[in-house]
Amino acid sequence: MFNNSESPVVGNEEKVVLGEYLFDCLKKEGITEIFGVPGDYNFSLLDHLENYEGINFVNGRNELNSGYAADGYARVKGIAALITTFGVGELSACNAIAGSNSEHVPVIHIVGAPPSMDQQEHKLMHHTLMDGNFDTFRKVYEPITAYSVKITLENAMQEIPTAIHLAKEKKKPVYLVIADDLVTKPVVMRQPMLPKSTMTNPKTLQAALAHAKQLLESSEQSVLLVDVKMMRFHLQQDALALAEAMNLPVASMMFGKGGFDESHPNFIGMYAGQFGSDTVRSMIESAQSVITIGLVWADTNTAKFSAMLDPLKMIDIQPEKVKIGHAEYPNVLAQDMIKGLKSMGYKQKEPIPTFPYPYVEEKQNPEALLSAKSYYPRIQQMLKVNDIVIGETGSFFYGLSQVRLPRGVTYITQGGWQSIGYATPSTFGASIAAPDRRVLLFTGDGSIQLTAQEISSMLTNGCKPIIFVLNNGGYTIEKYLNVKTKNQLYNQVPNWEYTKLPEAFGERAFTAVVKTNKELDDAIKQAEAESSNKLCMIEMLITNPLDAPEYMVKMREYLER
Repeated sequence: MFNNSESPVVGNEEKVVLGEYLFDCLKKEGITEIFGVPGDYNFSLLDHLENYEGINFVNGRNELNSGYAADGYARVKGIAALITTFGVGELSACNAIAGSNSEHVPVIHIVGAPPSMDQQEHKLMHHTLMDGNFDTFRKVYEPITAYSVKITLENAMQEIPTAIHLAKEKKKPVYLVIADDLVTKPVVMRQPMLPKSTMTNPKTLQAALAHAKQLLESSEQSVLLVDVKMMRFHLQQDALALAEAMNLPVASMMFGKGGFDESHPNFIGMYAGQFGSDTVRSMIESAQSVITIGLVWADTNTAKFSAMLDPLKMIDIQPEKVKIGHAEYPNVLAQDMIKGLKSMGYKQKEPIPTFPYPYVEEKQNPEALLSAKSYYPRIQQMLKVNDIVIGETGSFFYGLSQVRLPRGVTYITQGGWQSIGYATPSTFGASIAAPDRRVLLFTGDGSIQLTAQEISSMLTNGCKPIIFVLNNGGYTIEKYLNVKTKNQLYNQVPNWEYTKLPEAFGERAFTAVVKTNKELDDAIKQAEAESSNKLCMIEMLITNPLDAPEYMVKMREYLER
């Protein structure tokens, strides 16, 4: 059941203290920053970290935001870490960690706990439920992480590597709770024993490939449909090689946007059921065989389940299994299945079709008021190779899904968990992870009010994203989703002066408030010039509170029907 092929490097010292060992393990994974908020039960961890070479602590304004920031960091660098205090801190971060679980993002959540003797004596300590039970909150984390464990001096050298290994393999968060007094004490030296990784069963693989070959050879038209787990399990290059080898048209699901190079000639666009492109939808749904990689069949990923894919025509490749029609082939790794398909020799003769994209620039009156039809083409025009683009849950999640991304763009949204307010702290995390890349945040007036504090963290840490705030007078997405009533008071939000936030946080930034097409063009041009030196914020005032991208209009019509 176990191996030690991925054992972390331990120093030459005969003894190593727990804090040192923990941070050595994290540094080995390429983690150079740890997010979090100080609290008295994690002081020992933070004191040790402050004197540790190679990892910096990044202080957030609250634990929820720090969890979101760690999530954004992990999407850029592959893995992240978060430190909170016991009870009040870790429970504040619960929503962010649950989101990382839902979205397949590996985050190592480390919780500083009351001293071990106080726990053993069941003392009534602050930040607890006053019942002497110190395992309650770890149990809260059990269903929302891939692994949760209480770290001791005796088990540290086995459990810490195991947790990190599982986070990497499952692409899920893990939870470690460490008593405050143990951080500076030496761990018991043991040889780490890691769980064995899943391996492909050769016979099952051959059966799956034989079944796939039978389906493909009987098909006149096949397509490739990519999704979020293709990205999370780092299968982008495998998918690209498969598309080129088999000459397959490639479409992306909403959750998987950005996983396949949208400038590639094989890419035909986004498949979004009845709410997206009709030409893409027709090609996907009329194909005789559909190869999917990492597909998640969720409501917001399938346009309220209006996507019509026949399971009998699908070769559904998941990270550790394959399903073809009604037959399931377990213990087949996606990479091996894709490699087998690529070497099969199947290649379509038909040329890849070229479909129009939604946001084609139109000649518009420069003095006209901003609308979705005018600002989305401008967003598409300003994007550059290797940008990091973060879209908030809400109007931007749906509108940005139809923007064509340049090569190398890292695209970050919370398609499945959809926690409003996620994008602003995630932008902070992404900016810390990649200080040399341009970061753009697209958020709404309702969303930014939940987590605006992290703009302070960006300014304090010298981050320089370009932030677009869509001010349309409330939660427009919620107004679209609620087809039963109109003019709901609960979907309104106070009208902040958003561009004064940097000043309130004590820092200088470039800011602009725009209402017309020309004002937005001028602000974008100025922000592009200023963003190498300072944070930029552009507030886009929309006079029509129900102005929205076409995707949302179609969704509303569907819900009304």
